[in-house]
Amino acid sequence: MMLKTDVAIVGGGLAGLVAAHEAVKRGRKVVLLDQEGPQSLGGQAFWSLGGLMMIDTPEQRRMGIRDSRDLAAQDWMGSAGFDRPEDANPRRVAEAYLDFAAGPMRGYLHDIGMRWFPVVGWAERGGAKADGHGNSVPRFHVTWGTGTGVVAPFVRLVKEAETAGNLQFAFRHRVTGLNVTDGRVTGLRGDVLAEDDAVRGASTNREVTGPFEMQAESVIVASGGIGGDHDKVRKLWPVDRLGPAPKVMVAGVPDYVDGQMQAVAKAAGAGAINEDRMWHYCEGLKNWDPIWPNHGIRILPGPSSMWFDALGVRMEAPCLPGFDTLSTLKRILSTGHEHSWFILTQKIIEKEFALSGSEQNPDLTSGKWREVLKERLGKGATGAVEAFKDHGEDFVVAQDFETLVEGMNRITPNAPLDTAHLRAQVAARDAQLTNPFAKDAQVIAIRQARAYRGDRLIRTAKPHAILDPANGPLIAVRLNILTRKSLGGLHTDLEAKVLRPDGRVLDGLYAAGEVAGFGGGGYHGYNALEGTFLGGCIFSGRAAGQSA
Repeated sequence: MMLKTDVAIVGGGLAGLVAAHEAVKRGRKVVLLDQEGPQSLGGQAFWSLGGLMMIDTPEQRRMGIRDSRDLAAQDWMGSAGFDRPEDANPRRVAEAYLDFAAGPMRGYLHDIGMRWFPVVGWAERGGAKADGHGNSVPRFHVTWGTGTGVVAPFVRLVKEAETAGNLQFAFRHRVTGLNVTDGRVTGLRGDVLAEDDAVRGASTNREVTGPFEMQAESVIVASGGIGGDHDKVRKLWPVDRLGPAPKVMVAGVPDYVDGQMQAVAKAAGAGAINEDRMWHYCEGLKNWDPIWPNHGIRILPGPSSMWFDALGVRMEAPCLPGFDTLSTLKRILSTGHEHSWFILTQKIIEKEFALSGSEQNPDLTSGKWREVLKERLGKGATGAVEAFKDHGEDFVVAQDFETLVEGMNRITPNAPLDTAHLRAQVAARDAQLTNPFAKDAQVIAIRQARAYRGDRLIRTAKPHAILDPANGPLIAVRLNILTRKSLGGLHTDLEAKVLRPDGRVLDGLYAAGEVAGFGGGGYHGYNALEGTFLGGCIFSGRAAGQSA
């Protein structure tokens, strides 16, 4: 391995790949290091659904969606709620991302081979105020090939750079320190780990075979977040905003997403901000066929499932499926429990349930229309959803309501539910469907969703009575808190330069992706609009590679 390079990039996820590509384009020699093996190239993006937030695209216009940079900015800033002095750079990066997403982003990605599913998804709908949290219109562009389709073009480009002699991979290299000379980062050091052929995402060994050290004109940290270390998540948990940290969570990321490089950067003089801002999902399932420890999968729900807290109380707007993640998280934790429940029908699960992740959507991952039509329009839910319904420990299926609640109580005996109370709430909701008028916020939201052609086609079931046996069987799903993203991190400027705690630039050090709060040290603010995680990795990785 070369011991001197122009640019050393720590982390082979999406942000690191983009940074490497951009640096090579500028004629820089690059070494890309990762503590995992080549099988994990692409990091967390590989496992994702591949959604990107873009603004005023041909895909949106074909679906009858009118979007604009101004409307997206209103949504972003209303969601972000920037309110701290240190939010100046995050806000600047957010504004720059909006310019990118409304301008060159689609062309930049299209030119290297990305394409998008024609139905644009409507994620994080908000449900409160026009100038508050949420997307006013659908903006979630699912990439053909899902997360693998986002990663693949950049993997191809960096491998071409390797062949040309402009880039070198250093897998199984764990960075434990940054070298600083006269106030400038001049290289890095760490441990070479023993080879490990475990499948992508599975735990790998930490056997050290020797040390390494490398000189570099610039170092880019693109090492991801902390979601695999639940103790770190709990330590930073914003109790004042979200309530007590959950004692039990399922892991939305592998255990190598450990946040160690953020600590390494801080030890070298880097500043970090907004570390208490984080993004965890409420609709987590325990994976019946896990890859990494405590492996969780998120349900991407349509708007029709009834959502109850652990005490059996139906949750109020905006705590509806797909509307406001953090408000719902706070509402769930307010009960003193860490789980909640969906109650729905077979008709709803067939039309509305999707699971997040490339491996849970083999049809979209294949990029073949034939596979998509067979999977999405055939009888029953998707194969992945039906497998969870059959094998997952969080599912209860029953022909009558009493049996359904008995099954729910078997799963959570520490929080027993009252059958009569639950039935009364479901019956009240069903009664709202007898005419075209309603006061129930969720029923109104379902009808609005079906006014959008994309939701009506593939994401929202026709309104129907849950207690009517013709729509059954009945289904209940226990939902767990699922760890996912850090919304804060290393403080950076618009050029991805890392700043010291006093705001001065730490020369020679750059950061991109989740370790930098996806840009600026937290360009989301308090809330994410979805599609902005992969989008932020691409945007901040691009900035780092163009600057380092």
